[in-house]
Amino acid sequence: GTSSAARKAVVSTQSTGEQKAKEKAVKDAARAAEEAAKGPKAKKEEEPLDPGKYHEHRCKTILGYKEAGEAPYPHKFHVSTSLSHFVKQYEGLSDGQHSEDVVSVAGRVHSIRESGAKLRFYDLRGEGIKIQVMANASFSTQDFEQVHSRVHRGDIIGCKGFPGKTKKGELSIIPQEVHILTPCLHMLPTLHYGFKDKESRFRQRYLDLIMNEEVRQKFYTRSRILNYIRRYLDNMGFLEVETPMMNMIAGGATAKPFVTHHNDLNIDMFMRVAPELYLKMLVVGGLDRVYEIGRNFRNEGIDMTHNPEFTSMEFYMAYADYNDLMEMAEEMISGLAKAITGSYLVQYTPMGAEEPITIDYTPPFRRIPMIPELERLLKVEFPPAADLQSESARKFLDDQCVKHEIDCSAPRTSARLLDKLVGELIEVQCQNPTFITEHPQIMCPLAKYHRDTPGLTERFELFVATKEIANAYTELNDPFVQRTQFEKQAMDKEAGDDEAQMIDENFVTSLEYGLPPTGGFGLGIDRLVMFLTNSCNIKEVLLFPAMKPEES
Repeated sequence: GTSSAARKAVVSTQSTGEQKAKEKAVKDAARAAEEAAKGPKAKKEEEPLDPGKYHEHRCKTILGYKEAGEAPYPHKFHVSTSLSHFVKQYEGLSDGQHSEDVVSVAGRVHSIRESGAKLRFYDLRGEGIKIQVMANASFSTQDFEQVHSRVHRGDIIGCKGFPGKTKKGELSIIPQEVHILTPCLHMLPTLHYGFKDKESRFRQRYLDLIMNEEVRQKFYTRSRILNYIRRYLDNMGFLEVETPMMNMIAGGATAKPFVTHHNDLNIDMFMRVAPELYLKMLVVGGLDRVYEIGRNFRNEGIDMTHNPEFTSMEFYMAYADYNDLMEMAEEMISGLAKAITGSYLVQYTPMGAEEPITIDYTPPFRRIPMIPELERLLKVEFPPAADLQSESARKFLDDQCVKHEIDCSAPRTSARLLDKLVGELIEVQCQNPTFITEHPQIMCPLAKYHRDTPGLTERFELFVATKEIANAYTELNDPFVQRTQFEKQAMDKEAGDDEAQMIDENFVTSLEYGLPPTGGFGLGIDRLVMFLTNSCNIKEVLLFPAMKPEES
């Protein structure tokens, strides 16, 4: 009995001793952390080097490990908790306290500080979260110097150990093991100077995401915007579909297409400029509410609001007209703005502006009928809308552009001249969300003619901060009128307008089977994301925007 009691006393003393040693080590580490915070010594190998030489040196080192039979790129490291879960679970620890839980986390090393030979501090980042690694030789079960001398900024590491807080309250993991999972062969930009050059950021988006947390947040916001739109439409009974991206005929929008070649069929094909015609054929087939979110391709200029490939959302709704769609647009866009930003009032800084403007998404939105507004601004009376196709009307529009010094490149068709007048005179008024409505038929070969005013259509475009984000109309479902409109477009194409549409016989045949009265709506996702993330350049909201080739 006595020997048993003595054994228990010894075990108790050992465990108490271990506990005290552990606590002392944590206190020592915490004290060292405070010392390091006052004036940490940068790791010797982290002294500025020429980036080219740094890369060469790192490659040589990693290849040396391989030659020595080591595996610098291991297949697997078990991560028991994400960094966000780690923070959530252990942020309640008291300053100077540590948990007995053993966890394993992984992330990228953003900074390295050392305090003597036995203590290293790493900022570990992942998922937009930062935690500290407080590597103390007292707790390491590895060769401390060998492991930690190999860790460089940018490396992805895995740590297994227990959570704790320094006396100053910094949440840390105190590792027993540290493993390099993927070495970074390039020198990361310093945290002080950051990675700010726009050209470099767009070309090396992966590095932009590593260095700039606000960029990561923009793309999370983009995903939330898409999810909101999907939920909104799904809740209204819409079906999400996918339609072809390569077409025999480029139709559905007035735009210049990209041409590609199908080897097996030995024919040229067009990358789609819009999914419109296919979606309407689905409504003919009895899918009364359909939508598609996907890429379109237009072989046009690259600027602050245009990228050759871009994302749109188009929906088609049987038994709806353009008035219904305006109400839906107000509800969806205003609700989206509030869900994403928390308010109808959203700050946006246009390119070159010193101060942000406030865009008010409160419904209802302003509505401007196109022709009456042009008449008011130009102080002239326009020819009847039904006559706008005539040469005399074209001459009238041409004279107005010349008189007001509004530039329009050839071909100076009535549709193009009108578009330029609207752009210079009406669109510039549209800071808050505004509908420009009732376009002339010559501008809208796929829209239904106005029920009250001959020559106009039941169409609207939605503008925010002077840029178009949406286009919608009561769909033209009369196959006889549709064929006539396509033929007029074909004539414009022959006159040199390479954006005009071609006759799509397959689509006209589908209309002959009967398209119910239908409303169609198209939304530019990229521009909407720009306005809701305060980005004045479309490249900021595309992960991999189109860039000019680099000069070799």
